[in-house]
Amino acid sequence: MPNVLVIDDDRSVCEMVRQALQKSDLTTSTAMTVQDGLAMLAADAPDVVLLDIMLPGASGLDVFRQIQEIDRKLPVVFITSGTDSGTAIKAMQLGGFDYVTKPLDLPALTDLVEQAIDTRRMMSTPVALSTNEESTADSETFVGRSAPMVEVFKSIGRVAAQNVPVLIRGESGTGKELVARAIYQNSDRSEESFMAVNCAALPDALLESELFGHEKGAFTGADKQRIGKFEACNGGTIFLDEIGDMSPLVQSKMLRLLQQQEFERVGGNKTIKTDVRIIAATNLDLDKMVEEGEFREDLFYRLNGLSIHLPPLRERSEDIAHLLEHYLNLWARQMRRSDIEGISPEALELLQKHSWPGNVRELQSVVRQSLLNATGPVIVPSFLPAELTGAKPAVEKSADARNDAGVRSNIAPFIEKRLNSGTSDLYAEALEQMEMYLITRVLEFADGNQTKAAELLGITRGKVRNRVRQFGISLDKKVTLDEQDSPS
Repeated sequence: MPNVLVIDDDRSVCEMVRQALQKSDLTTSTAMTVQDGLAMLAADAPDVVLLDIMLPGASGLDVFRQIQEIDRKLPVVFITSGTDSGTAIKAMQLGGFDYVTKPLDLPALTDLVEQAIDTRRMMSTPVALSTNEESTADSETFVGRSAPMVEVFKSIGRVAAQNVPVLIRGESGTGKELVARAIYQNSDRSEESFMAVNCAALPDALLESELFGHEKGAFTGADKQRIGKFEACNGGTIFLDEIGDMSPLVQSKMLRLLQQQEFERVGGNKTIKTDVRIIAATNLDLDKMVEEGEFREDLFYRLNGLSIHLPPLRERSEDIAHLLEHYLNLWARQMRRSDIEGISPEALELLQKHSWPGNVRELQSVVRQSLLNATGPVIVPSFLPAELTGAKPAVEKSADARNDAGVRSNIAPFIEKRLNSGTSDLYAEALEQMEMYLITRVLEFADGNQTKAAELLGITRGKVRNRVRQFGISLDKKVTLDEQDSPS
């Protein structure tokens, strides 16, 4: 269970934070002095530190420097009074993860702590590159012995130590973030920060602020100055996922940063210097987007210092058995299924014949679902998801009925079914069902127009396009869901 260390001389703050994080199953240790905090840091190895910027007899910046000497990869979130944001901003420029102001917004703080824990995981988890080692049963391990994957490993080895941008190309679910972290962990910047940003997950204005920061009053709701990722990650590495969904304005600022390593915050006129390595990824055809004027040609060539193509799973079928063995060990251990012996020949044949349109991410899901369905020690075909066995639902529904009632009427039975199956990922599964209904309904309202749907949803067209592909939404004449992707 992740552990959070709170260093604050206010007992009430420590208790409020402890109670808030406890609801998210996070263990909290508290210290009211610098000496106690540093001692607990050395003894307990926390995943995140919440540090009061104003401690008795000590400067928050001095404490932060001491923490960095102990562990440079440890995320530190500063707690500051509303009138002392300048010190916190200075600390962030030195490498702090983020800062919050008093009085604390506990739900927002909980979300921030969970983000920091995820960042800690990404920076600390080793990525296996050897094609000769057996699976280590770790969800972040790179598994592959096929010729295409060996070429990927070679490319990572060649470029990791070179301070050049890298463009990772491949379909969704192939493991592009794993490649980015492998490059980072084998680079000269491995002791500095690693930050990941999904460019398709944020509207254009928020993405610009997320990357470059903003000044107080830059836009409605900008009630304080904010440090962006490029400023906070000075000296480190930034992974920009789904780079093809950037707006022309953000593309322009990105080009300047790549050319001169400088930028301005949103609403500001002060030029800020930074030193970051950019690793970008996309599942889109950037060459075609350049031809059609949807992506800047000069930015494309700047990002493409070296291009790494990550092959889809169907092009490295010889890795399927190794991946199945790896994830079967991983999920069986996490689900405490020590009785599982393996996969039957019949089930393995079905798995190897599958086309895997969702790539490795889909394979992970299939293994997890099969273990949830398994009533014996061997995975047999009847335990596999219906889309692999060709089994039909007991009751057929029309497309209209599936679309209209998919989430609205079936979410309760769906949740009950997943609870009884022993799921350990219900939050994500339920959100996916609701998102599937939402995207489908809005596209239906927009007559299949993805640009209009993106405007109604307040997200990028690229994200709508990705969800159409992910959920198997058909836009031919009438918007419908593919049978295998409809909520059960």
